[in-house]
Amino acid sequence: MSATKRVGSEFRAAWRSFLRRRTAVFFTFFFPVLLVVIFGALVQTQPTGGGLFSEPAGYYLPGYLAVVVLFTPLSRVGSEIARHRDGNRFEKLATTPLKRWEWLLGGTLVNVAVIGLAGLLILGLSILVTGAGIPLAAETLLLVPYVALGVALFCGLGAVIGSLADSQDGVIAASNAVALPLLFLSDTFVTLDLLPEWFRPLVLASPLTYFARGVRAITYGETTPLPVDLGVAPAVGYLLVLAVLSAVLFAVGAALVPRTD
Repeated sequence: MSATKRVGSEFRAAWRSFLRRRTAVFFTFFFPVLLVVIFGALVQTQPTGGGLFSEPAGYYLPGYLAVVVLFTPLSRVGSEIARHRDGNRFEKLATTPLKRWEWLLGGTLVNVAVIGLAGLLILGLSILVTGAGIPLAAETLLLVPYVALGVALFCGLGAVIGSLADSQDGVIAASNAVALPLLFLSDTFVTLDLLPEWFRPLVLASPLTYFARGVRAITYGETTPLPVDLGVAPAVGYLLVLAVLSAVLFAVGAALVPRTD
């Protein structure tokens, strides 16, 4: 069996496993919807002129997408690794031709499909609830690789957390400890002018920053220059940086997936 067929088989198995967990399906879509409704109302009712949620509605669209791109892969992949390890599932997988990176890739593709659907829901709801507009241009299609690469990046990070944590409870605690600071300190909901000046350069250490700024350049038209001039448009430049970070974290995550050699 070729690697493509092995990844395809793992994708189908992981997809069926996800659909069987109705609670996970529900909250994958419900949580970001709830966030859009709550924050959308805040954005619409806060006066402009400074402060939290005082920017136009379109500014926060990357933040809404970041919620599902960040939280879902971290919790799902990390918890799945901990659950498989506790159930000796990796011992069984070690007797098959399936490689660790193939196993992680199959799960990542499921997350890309699920989060892609959730992302479409968030975009539609954001337009309806907040009044944010999205330009209809060829550049808008870059949202697809942005979401796919963002999911792959945090699937890799989720694999790292799941491999290093000693239990499912530990995975949940570690995932929240990582995700919450990243969500609010990555140029998403909290603008840079609200952060201390000494902290602002540290925002670039968050991989979510490159996702948020790239998506904002596409959907809102506001561009923050890249730290290094790559000679391309900011939307493309941030995508290239995100691609490199995704490849690195996915490789690290795949290398740390438990094995029983």
